[in-house]
Amino acid sequence: MEQQAAAQVPYITNDAVVLGILVIILALIFKTSASERPFFRKFYAVVPSLLLCYLIPSLLNSFGIISGEYSGLYQMASRYLLPASLVLFTISLDLKEIWKLRHKAGLMFITGSIGIMLGGPVAILIVSSFAPDIVGGQGPEAVWRGLSTIAGSWIGGGANQLAMYEVFQPDPNLFSAVIAVDVIVANIWMAVLLYGAGKSERIDRYFKADNTAVNDLKNKVEKYRLSIMRIPSLTDTVLIVGIGLGVTGAAHFFADLIAPWISTYAPYLEQFSLTSAFFWLVVLATAFGILLSFTQARQLEGAGASRIGSLFLYIMVATIGMQMDVTAVFSNPGLFLVGFIWICVHMLLLIIVGRLIKAPFFFLAVGSQANVGGAASAPIVAAAFHPALAPVGVLLAIFGYAIGTYAAYISALMMQAVAP
Repeated sequence: MEQQAAAQVPYITNDAVVLGILVIILALIFKTSASERPFFRKFYAVVPSLLLCYLIPSLLNSFGIISGEYSGLYQMASRYLLPASLVLFTISLDLKEIWKLRHKAGLMFITGSIGIMLGGPVAILIVSSFAPDIVGGQGPEAVWRGLSTIAGSWIGGGANQLAMYEVFQPDPNLFSAVIAVDVIVANIWMAVLLYGAGKSERIDRYFKADNTAVNDLKNKVEKYRLSIMRIPSLTDTVLIVGIGLGVTGAAHFFADLIAPWISTYAPYLEQFSLTSAFFWLVVLATAFGILLSFTQARQLEGAGASRIGSLFLYIMVATIGMQMDVTAVFSNPGLFLVGFIWICVHMLLLIIVGRLIKAPFFFLAVGSQANVGGAASAPIVAAAFHPALAPVGVLLAIFGYAIGTYAAYISALMMQAVAP
């Protein structure tokens, strides 16, 4: 997810123009989704608006109009807007209520991690039974070596992926091919989860899920928001943006000190992703937001703090969408088949465990995305259910960073054992 897919030089390369296009797309989607016209009401009853915010930019990227590779907008959104949104989501945080979610949320996250660990070996076994050349190879060109980097990315994040690259040293051309599999399959899976988020009540009824804890949290947040809601003044808005971006700046400042210090004096902590500046950026932004939830800054939720945070997050969604080139699926279909089987094993295990413990779809979706997407997109999927739930995605994604290297290493050894 944190890697960029290869692409041709796009028709539009000016980021100011690209940002304008993305924001106009968001505006049109929100305008039509709020329309009372029968056509739009029927359309959005089938297609969630958040999914369109993601898919339309991906189509523009696929057709060469814009490109995630030639744009710096994803870097901007992930480093500036994402941490700012995390701050604004967490300043009204109710830690006591979120703590009540820990059992099922944690179990579904661990299930998702195990699903990724087992999915790679299972996919190799299945594909090798009818097309061993796809998952074969010797030395650096052994496909399992490249797939080990996907395991790192899908359990943890970019830092864990690069750790697997350093450990198993796949051929650079193979690594480029599996990055495409990583990006495309992960983004398609995210689209599936976003679609499911729009149908979560129906899914929960089908699986007879107990979503009491999730609903209680949402209801308490809404009740608190209504009790402090007011018409925001310019001062309120400036304070909200100032806190969001100001705390983001502070998080960057400390992350730029902590990550290099650990790299120099405790390099062995790289296996926990503690040498990644992005890891510390997410952790610190979330921590500062939680600390602010114990201050008067909490009252800014009544002036729309989470709404501005949602706007930042939707821009992030659009920039993630423009990373995906759906036509890349046809460039190396064999490896993509492995990727799709892999994610299906992950999904099947989540569904089985979720069904057994009667977990609501929220836990399945966020537990999965905390693995596959990491801190950049787990809060997006969580916020698709309710803005108050975004921190749950962040906290689970941080655990993914912590265990990603170990779990991916074990998965890679299993893939090596079953590879033809």
